[in-house]
Amino acid sequence: MAEPATGAPTPASAAGMLAHSRLLDSVAAFTHHRDIDALDHSLVLSLAELASARSVSLGKRAADSSHQLESIVHCVPDEHGSYQLQVLVPAADDTAWLALRRCIERLEVQTELGDGDAHRLVVPILCEGRAIGALQLESAVPSSASRPLLDGFTRIYANYTALLHESERDKLTGLYNRRTFERHLQRLLQPGGLTAHARTSPDGAPRSPASQVWLAILDIDHFKRINDNYGHLYGDEVILLLAQQMRASFRQDDVLFRFGGEEFVILLGANEESTVYAALERFRQRLEKQVLPQVGHVTVSIGYARIGDHDYPATILDRADKALYFAKENGRNRTHGYESLAAQGLLGRATTPGSIDLF
Repeated sequence: MAEPATGAPTPASAAGMLAHSRLLDSVAAFTHHRDIDALDHSLVLSLAELASARSVSLGKRAADSSHQLESIVHCVPDEHGSYQLQVLVPAADDTAWLALRRCIERLEVQTELGDGDAHRLVVPILCEGRAIGALQLESAVPSSASRPLLDGFTRIYANYTALLHESERDKLTGLYNRRTFERHLQRLLQPGGLTAHARTSPDGAPRSPASQVWLAILDIDHFKRINDNYGHLYGDEVILLLAQQMRASFRQDDVLFRFGGEEFVILLGANEESTVYAALERFRQRLEKQVLPQVGHVTVSIGYARIGDHDYPATILDRADKALYFAKENGRNRTHGYESLAAQGLLGRATTPGSIDLF
């Protein structure tokens, strides 16, 4: 029998090269994404296909809990063998995800034997020594054989999400930045986008159900005067205080953005305009009561508008900006909604918005 030519790949080495190629393709596929929810979905699908898994689940840890799950991306094959995704919000007492919770809480790998020849392996996703979630793989392959693959995917995912988080956030305040807002608003205004926003935030966190979404623009009153009189360090302190008060005042479901300077945007889910107005007014009143060293009291003017199914980014921003301009022109330190102003005939042609330039 003829020997293989020198340097020619053997069947075993060719199979190894093909496996490496598939692995690299999978990593390239899921790191192609630039937002967290798409990354989560692609990670789970890539891992399921690569491992021929019976199921793959990505559990995300709730921000305010040591081990509770905020959401789960679950992937299983259908009757035709094609993998299908589900996004789940597990109940706190749901025992089906006990291994994921235990893995996150203990920061330890969990292995279990399931029905028949099923092997379950759960690996924590660690970022700076803290579990941000866990990956669970169920397959016919023993856990010891699956462990290197799952370890590698969790490390890549942790590193990549840290990079995405940094690129999505404003460096001074930690709020989402302008780039993230523009991408999120574009996605929001696509068909079905408002419904999706009612379910999850930009980082995949589940929301309370709401039939409508509202956009509010906040602008610090006389901010240039603060910088001119006290310097930019005090200006930065004012911006940091504002961001802190925003986090303390609004719900976890509401999404907070900073664009630089004194301009901020909030996306709120609410069924009634009165709910939006009350939330924004609570924040405005809370802020005006704060007293800063040197600067004293700081106030904001707020304009907001409802986002419609057929809106364009420029139209919804223009409506909110007109309401903000009205607040600025009528005394500052107040909150106005576009719909209410329009119904009262208070938005005349003389109104020339332009305090915020986003697109």
